[in-house]
Amino acid sequence: MIEKRKKEFSVLTYNVHGCVGTDRQLDIDRVAAVIQATDADIVMLQELDVGRQRSGGADQAHELAARLEMAYHFNAALHIESEQYGDAILTRHPMELIRAGHLSSVGETRGAIWVEVTVGDQTLNVINTHLGLRRSERLAQIRELHGPDWLGNDRCQQNPTIFGGDLNAVPSSQAFRNVKLQTQICSNSRWRRYSPTFPSRYPLLRLDHIFHSQDLEMTAIAAIDSGDAKIASDHLPLLAQLCLEF
Repeated sequence: MIEKRKKEFSVLTYNVHGCVGTDRQLDIDRVAAVIQATDADIVMLQELDVGRQRSGGADQAHELAARLEMAYHFNAALHIESEQYGDAILTRHPMELIRAGHLSSVGETRGAIWVEVTVGDQTLNVINTHLGLRRSERLAQIRELHGPDWLGNDRCQQNPTIFGGDLNAVPSSQAFRNVKLQTQICSNSRWRRYSPTFPSRYPLLRLDHIFHSQDLEMTAIAAIDSGDAKIASDHLPLLAQLCLEF
């Protein structure tokens, strides 16, 4: 009989607000330090500026990845001439981009990015998104993400899957419940009421979430409110500890 091995790893989701803090200061180094302090293996980021005048033309996805010594893939949800704005996934593990694209949106364009990450001997799907502000828009985007291009794809059925980001939805919302039709947040009641993430100075709402398929175990999840985390962005980062058997 072959004994199964366990691999523990951590996943962070963080809306970085263009690296502008609650003190209105643009500070990529501060955001990088907040992420580095979590020692996360996989990092899902939202609201990154790339080549935007308001951020001094910086490629924030590249600069954060360089500071953290991680590889990255970026998806531009919004692209106006040379200016881009969107989401990224960073990791030190081997990674392959599977899909990056737009979601049906009303107003500000939204998108999602999907990579495969190799942890130990196992391939994981990681899908990061930032959903819209309107209820009907979020529900349409969740339906799209459940389709064959994303979570409904065979690749997500064959290997463990992590889905998360800034959903702009609290756990009591229909959008949140609809996500759980396809993925499963840890069923252990200890993790059902993890700490809120927004607004960062006085957090009241759980808008940022990490879901996982049933072949993964979540052993901990919490918002990070130490150090500069309350100042570096208008959201707190959310860190989950996961366990994989292989």
